Amino acid sequence: MAHRAAVDRLVDSYRAIPPGAGVRLTKRTSNLFRPRAAAAGPGLDVSGLSGVIAVDIAADGTGVADVQGMCTYEDLVAVTLPKGFMPLVVPQLRTITLGGAVTGLGIEASSFRSGLPHESVLELDVLTGAGEVLTVTPDGEHADLFRGFPNSYGTLGYAVRIRIQLERVHPYVALRNVHVGSPAELGAAIERIVAERVWEGEPVEFLDGVVFSASQAYLVLGRWADEVPAVSDYTGQEVYYDSLRSRGRDALTVHDYLWRWDTDWFWCSRAFGAQHRLLRRVWPARLRRSDVYHRLVTLENRYHVAARMDSLRGRPARERVVQDVEIPVERTAEFLRWFLDAVPMRPLWLCPLRLRSSGGPLGNLPDGERPWPLYPLRTGETYVNVGFWGTVPIEAGRADGDVNRMIERSVAGFDGHKSLYSDAYYDEAEFWAKYGGDAYAQLKQRYDPAARLLDLHAKAVRRR
Repeated sequence: MAHRAAVDRLVDSYRAIPPGAGVRLTKRTSNLFRPRAAAAGPGLDVSGLSGVIAVDIAADGTGVADVQGMCTYEDLVAVTLPKGFMPLVVPQLRTITLGGAVTGLGIEASSFRSGLPHESVLELDVLTGAGEVLTVTPDGEHADLFRGFPNSYGTLGYAVRIRIQLERVHPYVALRNVHVGSPAELGAAIERIVAERVWEGEPVEFLDGVVFSASQAYLVLGRWADEVPAVSDYTGQEVYYDSLRSRGRDALTVHDYLWRWDTDWFWCSRAFGAQHRLLRRVWPARLRRSDVYHRLVTLENRYHVAARMDSLRGRPARERVVQDVEIPVERTAEFLRWFLDAVPMRPLWLCPLRLRSSGGPLGNLPDGERPWPLYPLRTGETYVNVGFWGTVPIEAGRADGDVNRMIERSVAGFDGHKSLYSDAYYDEAEFWAKYGGDAYAQLKQRYDPAARLLDLHAKAVRRR
């Protein structure tokens, strides 16, 4: 009943917004990097929509959870881990919400075997642009919205309840940090591990990696374990990504493994001094987490303190380059060589993925199918997500955005595509050709006929 009351408040707040006025969620946190003009007037009332409704464990050992749309993965796993379960894919930052991961995509080291977060969703309730709350399933009346919701970024509606598959966990994740000496060796190793799910006789259940240079990269191979000799702790003075170069083997509790990247926002906490040996000692551990760093970035975007200091010191202005791109595995080595030569940014995060061709809500799918029309991934193909986050100096004769545009062109040239949580520069024709324009137009007409919500290009590129 509490959930029903929260949904009613959300619907009432939506209907109270006059036509033509901006619509926005009043979320506590955000993991988007697209600057956006502030919407006038009150936001949607999502109070009471940030919890776990129920967790059901069947006699056969499978599990599902009914979760409210604003529930963070941190709060969800706090409920499921004590029961011995977790979502099939847990995005690496604590405050990513279930609704955000489904409508905006997500990824993690289990994605080479379990796909993307939306591929373990069995059904969801969506507040559409028409002001209706619809139950959406893969084979029901609104199956088109089920398939079109991923990568729509709240432009078709907002998820208020999500039913998601869970998998059983073990107490620990045992890790091997495998050095790889070149982009070509890296691509070949990823292909082999994804195909065989084994490395030197040991099972691989989690797979990601870090590129430090053209001759120094590490694949991190994880497997479930019931016992380990010892566990590491990267919530204190040690920094997780630094350990990849010094430890061949490692182990973490399942909880600490899920949030291993969050403490230092991968490596981006160094921009705030959080990795400085002395400052780290006095920086409270509870404040070393991604949402705190994101708030610091928001303050910088608003007040430009660091940019002004750089200007006073005679340093060039800097361009933000925060992107995740998917490259077919067979072209990953080429892309890495190009990027390492063209863009002065290190390290890079790697995360292989494959769409689920069986065991998911869509049933068994043949190779080559594109089941999620707004994002161009195909079943049966292995991709490598390459993540790079930071800033680069704006060189003389160049303008802010030039490096991002260059990367967009390169990604397309390597048959890849990019996520839309950050800056994008595509013109409308190119954008809709890449991101399912015909399918999106039909969904928009059916579920937001009065265009109460922004369209995807306006939100992702024009930043409205």
